[in-house]
Amino acid sequence: MAWFLEIALIVAIIASVVAVALETVPGIFARYGTEFHNFDLLITAIFTVEYAARVWASAEAAPDQPAWRVRLRYVLTPMAVIDLIAILPLYLTLFFSVDFQLLRVLRLLRIYKLTRYSPALSALIAVIREEGSTLLAAFMILAILLVFASAGAYLVEHQAQPEAFGSVPSSMWWAMVTLTTVGYGDVTPITPLGRLFGGAITLLGVGMAALPAGIIASGMADHLHQRRKQLHEEFRCALEDGFIDITEGRKIERLRRELGINREMARTIHQEVRRNHRDPKWCRCPSCGHKFESRP
Repeated sequence: MAWFLEIALIVAIIASVVAVALETVPGIFARYGTEFHNFDLLITAIFTVEYAARVWASAEAAPDQPAWRVRLRYVLTPMAVIDLIAILPLYLTLFFSVDFQLLRVLRLLRIYKLTRYSPALSALIAVIREEGSTLLAAFMILAILLVFASAGAYLVEHQAQPEAFGSVPSSMWWAMVTLTTVGYGDVTPITPLGRLFGGAITLLGVGMAALPAGIIASGMADHLHQRRKQLHEEFRCALEDGFIDITEGRKIERLRRELGINREMARTIHQEVRRNHRDPKWCRCPSCGHKFESRP
């Protein structure tokens, strides 16, 4: 039943985002405006029931604490805020005069609800949260380089191109697209010194723009390793008595799905744990020479 509800909610989220995107096409919205409105009412009702159920059930996570406090703490979590944003636009139109175009954009944020049902997206968010301080340092370095590149471009190009490099803020557009290696080409240095400076900034940007991606990639690798280690430990505990019963198997399967580990990788981890369980390591006492089994 839980699996069916997850699939139904995923389909509802995708259908809602597609409908919101189609509403921005004037011809389609003019013809099916009423249908879009009725569909949004249905989707909002579904998401409202889901949000209320999650808030109410969140008290079960800490039965030893006051229910209102646990629910309040859950309401302030990022996923609960996303769930609230998913249903807020319709209720805002009932009580306030709000720009409808703005509400369309807010409804597109419903796509972030998919992170609850996608282990890969959950892992990415967890990595960004874990590496937050490192990423902040990298972006601070990029911000400093942005100011430096803007100031340098202004000094060498403002006389030749006062429209594009007439001030440091106006030079920041060129600095941004150059440091991020996008290079739209709408603004380029034309003086020899400006081109030399632009080339140096481009080479510097190749390495610096890849810095946040490298941090996230490294953090993702460590996070996936920790997930596999967690499943490995679960298998090891289940095999303490030599076999895995139905209850332990269901628990392992539930953990595997939560961690986003495919069946082939889980089978490999299971075989490795079973092999280590069958072939224990032996140690020898340095004093008497007695051989005994090494236990972790």
